[in-house]
Amino acid sequence: MTSTPVRYYRDQPDWRALQRHLPARLRLDADTAPDEEFWSWRGNEVHLDRYPAPAAAVKIVLHHGVGTNGRQLSLVLGAPLARRGFETVALDNLGYGLTRTRPGLTPGYGDWVDLVVDYLAHERARDDRPIVLFGLSAGGMLAYHVAAAAPAGAVAGIAGMTFLDQRVQRVRDETAHDLLNARLGAPLLRLLSHTPAGRVRYPMTLAAKMSALVNDPVALRLMTADRTSGGNHVPISFLSSYLEYVPAVEPERFDACPVLLTQPARDRWSPHALSEGFLSRITRVPVRQVLLENAGHYPIEDPGLRQLEAAVAEFATACVR
Repeated sequence: MTSTPVRYYRDQPDWRALQRHLPARLRLDADTAPDEEFWSWRGNEVHLDRYPAPAAAVKIVLHHGVGTNGRQLSLVLGAPLARRGFETVALDNLGYGLTRTRPGLTPGYGDWVDLVVDYLAHERARDDRPIVLFGLSAGGMLAYHVAAAAPAGAVAGIAGMTFLDQRVQRVRDETAHDLLNARLGAPLLRLLSHTPAGRVRYPMTLAAKMSALVNDPVALRLMTADRTSGGNHVPISFLSSYLEYVPAVEPERFDACPVLLTQPARDRWSPHALSEGFLSRITRVPVRQVLLENAGHYPIEDPGLRQLEAAVAEFATACVR
């Protein structure tokens, strides 16, 4: 839908069209939309949706996956949590949303992790309130990777819609666009990533099971037409690094903070078993799981959305008691 680049979501029509498929209580207008900021990181201008709440005891930093963006996180969770009194910030990572990547940069997945680790330090420099991370889709595993790499005490808790270890063949088989991509894609991408072809951009609609991004077919068409989210094209080298990223701490040794899985009950992209395989290896910290009734991968359905809001609010509050 977006034909020319825009700097602010207030000027972008895509999310406005999408929010018409959300429950009416979640639709934003000029008075209820988040503040928009930019944070400079290594020559990149990172877009932030923020609902400031200086009196809040905790900040919740929200991260998209490979088929969404920060504004779409603000819609389903950032704004509802802000109404409960939390400070929320939704990031657009490199190559997604309205973040402006510096000329000549071909970002890898490791850059995503580094960016969020550094952003936590940036927030902690503003004030010392604890931070809880939430990630949707691939953002759930990103939250884990960040917590594993960040200094001790930087993250009070991590919550995610999925925790997908893409190093596991079963995960690749079930989340890739097709079985051929799942089996041959990773070695081919690895070879290409070390050549000039690594900079070539590949559509996520062909790489991943984007057909299961959201269960409403009209909303799906909107999201996969949006080049800032589900219709994005990413460098081949990014895909390779995403599939093969090795965390700073494997789950058996992870002890940084509690973990919450908010699993959509009608997720056709990432069934519960895929996250359970990873989370079952975490034994040194509490791991809680909540099933979101009637909800798809990008949830636009009640009662799942209400359950998501309540679960993350309860978890974040418990993390800082």
